Amino acid sequence: MLVTLGLALAICGLAVGNVSEPARPVSGRGGGGSLGTHRPGELAEQIGGRALAARLARVQPDWPARRAVFRPRPIDCAELKCVALTFDDGPYRYTGRLLDMLARHEARATFFVVGRMVDAGGADDLRRMVAEGHELGNHSWDHAMLTDMRREGVEAELQRTQRLVRRVTGTDMRIMRPPYGATDRTVSRVARGYGLSQILWDVDTVDWRDRQPALVARRVGAAGPGTIVLLHDIHSTTVRAVPRVLARLDHEGYTFVTVSELLGEGVPGPGGRYPMRNEEELRRAARRS
Repeated sequence: MLVTLGLALAICGLAVGNVSEPARPVSGRGGGGSLGTHRPGELAEQIGGRALAARLARVQPDWPARRAVFRPRPIDCAELKCVALTFDDGPYRYTGRLLDMLARHEARATFFVVGRMVDAGGADDLRRMVAEGHELGNHSWDHAMLTDMRREGVEAELQRTQRLVRRVTGTDMRIMRPPYGATDRTVSRVARGYGLSQILWDVDTVDWRDRQPALVARRVGAAGPGTIVLLHDIHSTTVRAVPRVLARLDHEGYTFVTVSELLGEGVPGPGGRYPMRNEEELRRAARRS
């Protein structure tokens, strides 16, 4: 009965609901974490989207549906001022707080996740990301320098993370970001084999080095329309910078989108890179990271 109700809610789109609505207690039988005996419409009115998504995940581990693929919203970034905020290396202890901030602004983002971080307790954060419309990308299993590895090693790094994320969220990732931005022909071939496009960035906030929220926010604020911004949700200083980033860009009329929403049909095919950079540029970026 619970699974049937959960599936009905998910199909109706109530599982993600309005993520900025605060959760309210559900009265009647079935309290203490149960979905109770409410009809779907009643339940959606009495519980926030975030809390409902969490409950669905608890009662049916396969939610959302298995083998789902991220579906971008039909957004025209040629007409709108779009910016894609991307967060690497998580999920971590600050990720939940970051998701709260994004939800309050109805902002979508892209998370390039590290497999071992998911395995260490980040599955709930990933389920929430999927429920709230964020995009997931593969960032290897343990943040290895892929260009220092043989093909078999690169395959293991990507495949292990790909399988884990599919198992815990039901989502097949279609994009990846090589750690340090370091890629070569071998990495490109392996990524192509897993159907993964390589996504780099336009704006590097260097937040891993400069742990100053005001400085990080200023660098993001300087990003122009149509840019992909590199951030890391493993640093508390970065997460503390996000409210002012969202407020400033909101005020300037930006729309916060995922990578696939920003690029649209311009997403490079499997193994391809965006933006295109020559090998020397990639080596310099890797040395700086």
